[in-house]
Amino acid sequence: MWKPLDTRGWKEKRRGDISGVLGSVREIIEAVRRDGDSALFDLTKRFDKIELEDLAILPEEIEDAYEEVDVRLIEALCEAEARITRFHELQKSRSLWLEEVEPGVTLGVRTIPLSRVGCYIPGGRAAYPSTVLMTAIPARVAGVPEICCCTPPPGDPLTLVAMDIAGVTEGYRVGGAQAIAAMALGTETIRPVEKIVGPGNVYVTAAKMLLRDYAEIDFPAGPSEIGIIADETADPAFIAADVLAQAEHDPNSASVLVSTDAGLCDRVGVEIASMLQTTPRREIIEAALLQSGYVVVRDRSEAVRVMDAIAPEHLSLQVADPLDLLRQVGPAGSIFVGPYTPVACGDYASGTNHVLPTAGYAKVYSGLDVHHFCTRSQVQILSPEGLSAIGDVVEALAEAEGLRAHAESVRVRRRG
Repeated sequence: MWKPLDTRGWKEKRRGDISGVLGSVREIIEAVRRDGDSALFDLTKRFDKIELEDLAILPEEIEDAYEEVDVRLIEALCEAEARITRFHELQKSRSLWLEEVEPGVTLGVRTIPLSRVGCYIPGGRAAYPSTVLMTAIPARVAGVPEICCCTPPPGDPLTLVAMDIAGVTEGYRVGGAQAIAAMALGTETIRPVEKIVGPGNVYVTAAKMLLRDYAEIDFPAGPSEIGIIADETADPAFIAADVLAQAEHDPNSASVLVSTDAGLCDRVGVEIASMLQTTPRREIIEAALLQSGYVVVRDRSEAVRVMDAIAPEHLSLQVADPLDLLRQVGPAGSIFVGPYTPVACGDYASGTNHVLPTAGYAKVYSGLDVHHFCTRSQVQILSPEGLSAIGDVVEALAEAEGLRAHAESVRVRRRG
């Protein structure tokens, strides 16, 4: 089961083909566009086998949810919220900065939050209160005043508590592509948002991509994955535990170990086989291991080249000098440095965000952060001295492009 892996064409293999669901997703989007709330009720009955009485999650339901959740879990959510908030506060940009770059020429950037965003929280195989924290907290830190959450019915109590702790302003019990359509297009109950963030299945991903003209998205995100670079100093039990942790997410999750030590790869396989005997989600893990495995390389440079081509969602560096390797590796969604930094800590409570690009998208997208929830405007201020300094350049280039009115807009000021 734990085997050598051919990583060529990784991006194409991992991204899969959403064309098979596009027809169904377009039908769902059109139904929501046409029938609004009525379509959401009908589609929920069809796909989730639940007849809803109301879409909105009411404040009293949140209060009741607190009574159903173990106090230790509430405390854990609160501590995770504090750590996630602390990290994202460090990312905040000044609302306005200005700098005089030469006499009479001042340039800067103004940053403002979006006004309304939507967070998609998956359901199905499990409840994901941590994803509530990861999607809503950076939006709240950015200053977004309206944060809408959609999650499949009936609504897990722990997820509802997480919504309250994270600062979600409104929640709805609707999932799948129909939830994305509702947030993008709006219905009688759910007002449209400016941006939709959060992971989901292939139907959710397809809906996000089809509706980008109506609401921007974070990035395409598919099944979870980890890439591990390890040398002879690595502990095979640590690596095996990380592989199993990633594999238990989803049957389509994947793990790739890249190592200069063939013996380590074999020892990891032995540990995986041993740990599998007692793991509770064995069927899911075994399915995920079918697209997982290891690559033996000659040296560290080759290890970096192999991993850079993968651009994994999670990258674990378990080598003798991980900080040196950190300076060498290329794109990855989130990087975990050293043997005592399991991915699970980033999933829940180190403070970094676990909503990350998968399937090689880390080459062009960054993980969810405060900047996803802001827009930035460039600012310029010229004095008469500054206009005089750059006026000749502007007039010459404008005339060269045949835009004489552009040139005249400068001349009229300089003549005055």
